[in-house]
Amino acid sequence: MLDQVVAIVDDDVIMASELRERIGDIKTSMASRGGEMPPEDELVRETLDRLILESIQVQKGARVGVRISDAQLNQAVQRIAAQNGLSLEQFLGVLEADGQSYAALRDQIRKEMIISRVQQGNVNQRIEITDQEVDNFLETEEGQKLTQPEYQVLHALVAISPDAPADEVVRAEAYVNKVLADIRSGTPFDQAVSAPGTYNFSGGNLGWRPAEDLPSLFADVAPTLKKGETSDPIRSDSGFHLINMADSRGTEQMMVAQTKARHILVKPSEIMTDDEARQLATELKGRAEGGEDFADLAREYSEDIGSAQEGGELGWTSPGQMVPEFENEMNITAIGDISSPVRSQFGWHIIEVEDRRDEDMTSMAIRNRAKNYLHNRKYQEELDAWLRQIRDEAFVDIK
Repeated sequence: MLDQVVAIVDDDVIMASELRERIGDIKTSMASRGGEMPPEDELVRETLDRLILESIQVQKGARVGVRISDAQLNQAVQRIAAQNGLSLEQFLGVLEADGQSYAALRDQIRKEMIISRVQQGNVNQRIEITDQEVDNFLETEEGQKLTQPEYQVLHALVAISPDAPADEVVRAEAYVNKVLADIRSGTPFDQAVSAPGTYNFSGGNLGWRPAEDLPSLFADVAPTLKKGETSDPIRSDSGFHLINMADSRGTEQMMVAQTKARHILVKPSEIMTDDEARQLATELKGRAEGGEDFADLAREYSEDIGSAQEGGELGWTSPGQMVPEFENEMNITAIGDISSPVRSQFGWHIIEVEDRRDEDMTSMAIRNRAKNYLHNRKYQEELDAWLRQIRDEAFVDIK
């Protein structure tokens, strides 16, 4: 006997060869990490359960038409190679040296991408984050810590003993000020503090930290620095410190240029050619500029069911909210003017720009960050529940 079925899963089967190959991969991976191998029967059972769940999800993907193109698959392979610090050619060479099949790897990556899409499509719709949940989270210590500004600070110290002679302290301070002058004249911070000199700097990158987690000596100074800026020397019992603000996040005010507009959409159809639709849009532009009410024309002629009854009103729109052709034309149209007819994938538009403003979206950005955090926190819990559900609902016959 060359092979045999070990499990029937709905319309699919799992073969003994698949199970053996997966167990072999797991053993190789655990051996390379120095992990402790579980008992054989436990390893077989868990691996088979994993293969069954994969089969159920791949079949679900096939039923709803999930497809991974060769181009998407090629990009995924290139990302894996890059994550390992290899070119695609080098990566293929490593696979060959390890006796692995490139075709088998592509099949496994394709399967994993299908499973990922199926999981996201099914699990995301099970997760609902209400505004009240976001409000409650932002009031907690965890929420406030998540949304407070963070700083990436570089630190350099010239160590001087508290008991050092006064002339030594003066010389050290003069040297630190000389290095600071070099930095402020354009020398990169890392390069300036690592250059050979009378004194040696110690220190390094403190990593991303909220203000409350910065050393108390820097906590008041760091938030006042702009990106790339270096502080004046800070004196402590340890010596003279320089701190450089490498980067920050969550500190900037998010101002977004918004446009208030309304439009009329004319769609080509079986009874109206594309050229006739453009001519009608041009005619409507002329009528509106001639004094007819734009809103009345939109209610009568616009085929955008989402805005026609509102007189074509789109409200305040932010960059990226509209299709590019529409947005580009809207951006070059002056306030109070009506654009020339512009073609998008939906048909021909004429756009009246009513107003423009710069809107502070900082609060919305903070809420979105909190909402994403809550979503990610719920995702694994909902994924586990969904996997149990589809396992229970599937027909599985283990041989």
